[in-house]
Amino acid sequence: MSVRKHFPVSEAEAPYFIGIDLGGTNIKSGVVDNKGRCLGYATVASHVQEGPEAGAGRMALAAKEALSQAGLQMEQVSYVGLGTPGMMDIPTGLLLNIPNLPGGSNFPIRDRVSQNVGLPVAYANDANAAAYGEFWVGSGCQYPSMLMLTLGTGVGGGIIIGEFLLEGENSHGGECGHMIIDCSEEARLCSCGGRGHLEAYCSATAVAARACEAVAGGRQSSLAEQCGPERTLTSRDIHQAAESGDALALEIILDTGRYLGIGITTLMHILDPAAVVLGGAMNFGGRDNAVGRRFLEATMDEVRKRAFPVLAQNTSINFASLGGDAGFIGAAGIGRLAYQKSS
Repeated sequence: MSVRKHFPVSEAEAPYFIGIDLGGTNIKSGVVDNKGRCLGYATVASHVQEGPEAGAGRMALAAKEALSQAGLQMEQVSYVGLGTPGMMDIPTGLLLNIPNLPGGSNFPIRDRVSQNVGLPVAYANDANAAAYGEFWVGSGCQYPSMLMLTLGTGVGGGIIIGEFLLEGENSHGGECGHMIIDCSEEARLCSCGGRGHLEAYCSATAVAARACEAVAGGRQSSLAEQCGPERTLTSRDIHQAAESGDALALEIILDTGRYLGIGITTLMHILDPAAVVLGGAMNFGGRDNAVGRRFLEATMDEVRKRAFPVLAQNTSINFASLGGDAGFIGAAGIGRLAYQKSS
C-alpha cells in the first residue's frame, strides 16, 4: 500500500465520499469532501488473477485504508463511487466482461463492493469517472460541458454536459476510442477487432507499434533496438527519444496529434463541447514539456484545419490536470451525484 499527502479533515466540508478506481495492476481509493478535495488516499495491488470476489474485497480494503489515512470512520461517509474498465451494465451494476479478469463475466460488482463497505455504491466506466473528476475539480471545472479523451493502453472517453454524464442506453456512451477515423481497407486494426478506430492510431500501444513498423520499413532511429523481437518499446521511450532529438520519434508523436485532431473534430461537430481535455498516462510530458506542447499544438492545428471556424476558435483544448487521481476523485464525485439524487 502507498499513501500520499491529503487535505486536512479539520478544514474539509462534509458530506464525505469514497472513490474507488479499479486498474489492472492497482486499485486506487480516496476519501473526498464535498468540494472534491482528497482527505485520504490508498492503493493496493489488484491481484486480478484471484478473481472478482477477491477483487471486491480488495476494493473495500483500499477504501478502509483511505479512511484510516483521513482519520474518518465508515459511518461518516455518505456514498461510494466505483469506476472500472471493461464492458458493463451500469443500471444493474454488472461487470459484463473485463480483459484478464478470470470469472469477471456478469459479476455484480457494484453490489459486492457495497456489501463489503456497508454503503451504497454508484457505478461508472473508469474513463467516465476520470472525465467527471476533471469536470468537477480539474481542467474542465470552469466549463459547462466537456469532452475528455484518456490516452493510455487504449483510448477512453467521457462526455459531460452540465451535471449529466453520458452513459448511453447500453452503458457504452463515451466510447470515443472506437470512433472510426480511417475507413480504408488498409486501416489499422484496433484491439477490439475493428479497423480504423481512433484507438488503433492514438493509444500508447498503437504509437509503439507505428514506430516499430517505421523502423522495420527502413527508417533510422535510436528506437531500433527496442523494436526487435522482444518489442519492448513504450510511448515513454518514444517521448524520451524525441526529447533527445530522434526525428522519427518526434514524427510519430506529431502524427499522433494529427490523428487525434481528426477524432476531436468529429466529436466537436457532434457535441459542441465548451472544452476538450486530454488525459491518461500518455501526454508526452504535457504542457510543462516542449514535446508535450508540440503534441498539443499538432492536435489543435488539425482541429483548426477541419472544424467549423466558430468551434475551432471557441473550444478550449488542454491537458488534464489531476493525473492519476482523476479516476478516484471522479468516482467519488459520481457517488456525490447519486447521494444528491437520493437525498
